[in-house]
Amino acid sequence: MTFDDLPVASVTRADVASHHAITTRLLEAVTAHRVPAVGFVNEESLLSEGVTDFARVNLLRQWLDAGLELANHTFAHLDLHETPIDRFEDDVVRGEPVLRELLRARGMTLRYFRHPYLHTGTDLALKRRLEAFLAARGCRVAPVTVDVEDYLFAQARDRALDLGRHRVARAVADAYVPHAERQFEYFEGLSRRLLGYEVPQILLLHANTINAERFDALARMLERRGYSFVTLERALADPAYAAPDEFARPHGISWLQRWALNRGLPEDFLDGEHAAPKWVRVHAGRGLEGRVMRRLDLLRCAWRRWSGAKASAA
Repeated sequence: MTFDDLPVASVTRADVASHHAITTRLLEAVTAHRVPAVGFVNEESLLSEGVTDFARVNLLRQWLDAGLELANHTFAHLDLHETPIDRFEDDVVRGEPVLRELLRARGMTLRYFRHPYLHTGTDLALKRRLEAFLAARGCRVAPVTVDVEDYLFAQARDRALDLGRHRVARAVADAYVPHAERQFEYFEGLSRRLLGYEVPQILLLHANTINAERFDALARMLERRGYSFVTLERALADPAYAAPDEFARPHGISWLQRWALNRGLPEDFLDGEHAAPKWVRVHAGRGLEGRVMRRLDLLRCAWRRWSGAKASAA
């Protein structure tokens, strides 16, 4: 298992106390199931008013104290497809100093890198340049085979809670693990059709509130499906991951889907993936309906604040 956007990814909770609570609850569940996870860090998120906040650095220490590994996710979560390669490489380097020091203190090294948005390049020459750049820094690209869109569930739940919509928040949380299971069913089937066996899956999650609340249920679902949890290093030892990644298209998709397209299989070979429910996307603020809902919610909040201030003044 892998977690992106450390120390914490949240659209509504930016304070250190909330991040500490999220991290603590998430890691309790991760360690309870003995999951040897890797957390991918954006060092920009360690800053407060432009200065490294040691309370936020301590959130990363919690991951290491739990026996887990940390890796680079760039400094500022830049999109390779929208960033000049020189600037992107600079951001990779800027994302290393705290990580390398924390790992060095534990006798560990920085071994993995993951592209934000899984955007690995639309030009094969630049893609190879970046891979060589990363290899020279001791890092291997960390693939993903299963994406369960957990960030949408986290955003929808957090926004519902902030607006006092507790029934919506609970419905979002209850829908998360069933959606994740449908995604696993799809990618397991895709692996069997493509490779003839089920590859060791690499799951993309985020360090967010939905996983802090429901990781135990997620892990139990995977255990019921027959999964055991192994290190990223062990998963990558499967021969399928030794194949060069020739995918150079705009979308950030699963490596299983990339391998299929790289073999020249038609796009309809990939049919059957389950999108997050539309109502979850809307409550997460996605799409036209989501943006309209978000704008109306902001207007309602502004009206309540104005009405409250007017009443106090009276």
